[in-house]
Amino acid sequence: TPSMHAVFGICTFALQASAAFAPAEFAVDSETRPTLAPAAASITADRLRAWHDLVAFEPQVAGTEADHRSIERLEAAFKSMGLESKAWWFRPLLSYPVSARLEIVERNEPSDGDGPGDASRSRRGVVPLPIRERSLLEDPSTAHPDLTWGWNAFSGSGEVEAEVVYVNYGLEADYEALRDWGVDVAGKIVLARYGGAYRGHKVRNAEANGAVGVLLFTDPADAGFGRGGVWPEGGGWANETCIQRGSVLTREQPGDVLTPFEPALADAVRIPIEEAGLFTVPVQPVGYAAAMEILRRMTGRETASLAGGERWQGGLDLPYRVEGGADLRLRLAVEQERRLADTANVIGVIEGSEHPEQVVVIGCHHDAWGFGAADPHAGTIALLEVARGFGELARQGIRPKRTLVFAAWGAEEYGIIGSTEWVEAERDRLAKHGIAYLNLDMASMGPNFSMSASPSLRTAARRAAATTPAARDAEGRSVLAIAEADGRAFSPGGSGGGSDHVAFVGHVAMPVATIHAGGSEGMSYHTNYDTLAWYRSIVGEDYEPALMIARYTANLATLLAFERVLPLRTEAIARDAAAKLRAIAVPASMESLGPPLEALAARLDALAIRAAAVDARLDAISATPEDAPIDRLDAINASLIATDRAWWDERGLFDRPWYRNLSIATDRFTGYGSTAMPIVAEPITDGDAEKAAEGVTRLASAIDRYEAALDSLDGTLNAASMR
Repeated sequence: TPSMHAVFGICTFALQASAAFAPAEFAVDSETRPTLAPAAASITADRLRAWHDLVAFEPQVAGTEADHRSIERLEAAFKSMGLESKAWWFRPLLSYPVSARLEIVERNEPSDGDGPGDASRSRRGVVPLPIRERSLLEDPSTAHPDLTWGWNAFSGSGEVEAEVVYVNYGLEADYEALRDWGVDVAGKIVLARYGGAYRGHKVRNAEANGAVGVLLFTDPADAGFGRGGVWPEGGGWANETCIQRGSVLTREQPGDVLTPFEPALADAVRIPIEEAGLFTVPVQPVGYAAAMEILRRMTGRETASLAGGERWQGGLDLPYRVEGGADLRLRLAVEQERRLADTANVIGVIEGSEHPEQVVVIGCHHDAWGFGAADPHAGTIALLEVARGFGELARQGIRPKRTLVFAAWGAEEYGIIGSTEWVEAERDRLAKHGIAYLNLDMASMGPNFSMSASPSLRTAARRAAATTPAARDAEGRSVLAIAEADGRAFSPGGSGGGSDHVAFVGHVAMPVATIHAGGSEGMSYHTNYDTLAWYRSIVGEDYEPALMIARYTANLATLLAFERVLPLRTEAIARDAAAKLRAIAVPASMESLGPPLEALAARLDALAIRAAAVDARLDAISATPEDAPIDRLDAINASLIATDRAWWDERGLFDRPWYRNLSIATDRFTGYGSTAMPIVAEPITDGDAEKAAEGVTRLASAIDRYEAALDSLDGTLNAASMR
């Protein structure tokens, strides 16, 4: 889950407020305060707070009885808004904790000897380590009986006793450093700190290097007292017992491991679990109090003394060492149950009045590792309030032209499962008629607005920003105005993984946007402290960030669902693709690929010039009054959809065929980042010149498809303008 809220797109917006970018009925005067669309205008902070009380009512791990109660509450909420509401049940493979134990087993100095031979023996001391947060008097909900010890879903089960090796973040580069230092982790338990990559990749790297157990800990430099005051003693950062839970499921694609490419319905055909490639090593997350007890007993070389090891020092006030030494052993015992479990996506629908087959999807998952007040429900509350706003309009007879789908996804925390299964079930419809997906996972976490968008959505994203008031701004300026005043632009960063947008952009090549606001001083991510008390103390009682997020989402959804001409634009697609191609590092061993890639980029440059002219004509048509006739409107919108789908290729990536978008995919090594133009970039990284050359050919075909869609759009606009 996004900070994990990593999102699609590699771009930087040049944010410019302009009335020309705003629909006629919601025009923006740059000299006045922002103007909200009707659905956004009805959204209130009080209702957002009330939704929070509803959805963060109890711990709700996917597939449990509490999860089913949450599903019932969400379904009832959508129905109360007048939406068509249903629970879309599915049955994935999930994982649940049974027991866990972590102990230090030390050999001490030989005893004085109380009997024959005793003087040569070493005494063994056993020190149990904490694997659960302490309950807080300041927050009675932390003593809820459904909260458990820290655990990582899809850990292997078993008991091991072994020496310990500290592996920094547990990245591939860290294991390369260990090999350079002459350290072998085979047969050892590794201690890795969170950060730098998805936790499942840390376990994969450990298992691949022969480790027999994995401990994951939150280092205070990354999320504890090194960042500020800790919870609840004066700040919101992790205290010494905070434990980050989370799945370690690691596969070539997201979703249920037993039903790849197909929805995990109750009667689905499943592969044998033995073929799923699940981990066998036991995995246990801990807080930095437990990690400190291990690190302070380690006797090996200090990381600071090793070449490049200075970056391995964390925030604890002790030297971090690589080896634990022969006299320090850990005993780790983990037992988990893997079984099929029923859970559901909760779907609320407002059918479009003119094009019901076309869908704009707004989503946020509903499952959590605990109460989930921040993750995910800082986004769920915005989802619900946006749905209520549009539902109120529908009751007044103001319906969107296109169908609005509001989705509370199930089992996201286990591996982005619910949204993936739904996309697989709706694949054909979404591929042809999906307009955009807006993701709200953990969306309102502070006043600092940020968002990421596929290239075709950037113009609409700017327009929505110009009409949305910023949070906690005394002057009442728009999100866009704040960004401009601070000299900032919306920077989407770049990630193809981490949350429910993945299947939409990666599998069916739909445009996506992830919407987020951060900046609060703390983190309760996947801990037992992710409660309403933490959220209201650290993010705030006023719900201003959630109000901003909900209003922005409603404004953007209004553009996508109500405008006659889709607010998708074409120039950024070509410009973005050209930049991505030029950013690919071609090694000397594959220098023959350089000229073809540059030729493709140059071709895209030329197409971008044509696309800019097309976009200008689309803007002009969009600015016409609502009752002015627009000729060949359906053909215009169909061609706009086709420009995005140009990157879709049914064959998918070479080694990850589920990913069918040739322009972007989840990064193979971090799980949260993205790889641009993976059809070429991945084989280049792998040193496979033959596949890389084939990738260039397939990219050329994708550009052919983009050009054909642009030709069709240009021709339709010409024909329409002649009437």
